Amino acid sequence: MKVRVHYLGYIKNMLDKKDEEFNIKEGATLSELLDKLAGLYAQPFKKEVFEPGLRDLKTGFVATVNGILMDQLNGVQTRLKEGDNIILMSLMSGG
Repeated sequence: MKVRVHYLGYIKNMLDKKDEEFNIKEGATLSELLDKLAGLYAQPFKKEVFEPGLRDLKTGFVATVNGILMDQLNGVQTRLKEGDNIILMSLMSGG
């Protein structure tokens, strides 16, 4: 199934990407998608955003699924569906 990941703030700058689409297995969780991103973007992503095996994003980062904060769903165990839009962003940015 396909999902789209949008990057905002620090993550957008770190990856030099605004968004991208991923094919993931049916019924995959947000954690599995984050594991895939950690494998794709390696050390910078693991160091700053998400370390595979952890139960949450690192401090200062948040994800939404279709506009709903992951903490209002099932956290990183939230099941994803075809066509979901995930936003990864830092909580704070300069002003």
